[in-house]
Amino acid sequence: MPLHPEIAKVLADLPAPPEGPLDPVAMRAVDEAHVAPLDERLPLHAVEDVTVRTASGEVPVRIHTPVEADDYGVLVYFHGGAFFLGSLETHDHVARSLAVETGLKVVSVGYRLAPEAAFPAGLDDCYAVVRWAAEEGASLAWDGTTLAIAGDSSGGTFVAAVAARAHDDGFDRITHQVLYYPSLDLDFDVDRYASLRENAVGFGLETAGLKPFNAFYIDSGADPADPLVSPIKRADLTGLPPALIVTAQHDPLRDEGELYGRRLREAGVEATVSRYEGAGHGFVQHFSWIPEYHRVFAQTRDFLSRR
Repeated sequence: MPLHPEIAKVLADLPAPPEGPLDPVAMRAVDEAHVAPLDERLPLHAVEDVTVRTASGEVPVRIHTPVEADDYGVLVYFHGGAFFLGSLETHDHVARSLAVETGLKVVSVGYRLAPEAAFPAGLDDCYAVVRWAAEEGASLAWDGTTLAIAGDSSGGTFVAAVAARAHDDGFDRITHQVLYYPSLDLDFDVDRYASLRENAVGFGLETAGLKPFNAFYIDSGADPADPLVSPIKRADLTGLPPALIVTAQHDPLRDEGELYGRRLREAGVEATVSRYEGAGHGFVQHFSWIPEYHRVFAQTRDFLSRR
């Protein structure tokens, strides 16, 4: 089906991107300028900003508590933004929706960004916060059951990498992984995936923009041949947590996400792949107000309720 008309309308009104090299600082300022005021955000029982101390330093996290309860399952969330954009603020509405719909306590991670922080700083932060959530679970009133990880776009990359790293370390507390339109193959070979050609132009994220947008991360030391950078290159996917992979019809990254889901199933991992028709990359962050796409949070709830 064609791009959803509401999405097409928004994209048609967007200004042309500035010419010349990308400026991460300026782009972050634009991103933050579109954050909703606090009084317009989805209300929760509590929202708390805390600092997690790790071996690499301090990581800011935001804890979203949906309702008052004695204990909770926990969902650790990694925001997207091509590894150089995004923050606790730009994705606060996503974390709130996840908390309300799933009933879990959502811990959003303000990981270090490229290019200021070289690889694997951001990945280290995400993994450290997941380990902290398990090891210091009493501070979160964690009930000891669900410990899920979720992320959108590059945050989905970190989900796959954290799940793999945890498996290799013998850390088996992660119960579920949720990847929203993940970036899983950072060499961007247009001959490998039909979606890179079919969705190259006109749907928001464009294939020609993938290399410059991810250059900040790659140039900081992230090798696209490394399975922690391009998780689809991991040879052995056995033993990973059950996965929900959400893709978008008009996303250049669609096919690599769907291929990853097939490879997980072939490795004996429970994996659900769900394509949202009419959607483009970023729809969970930007277009979940459209009813057809808001249901992604209910789908996530249903997946996380499986034991």
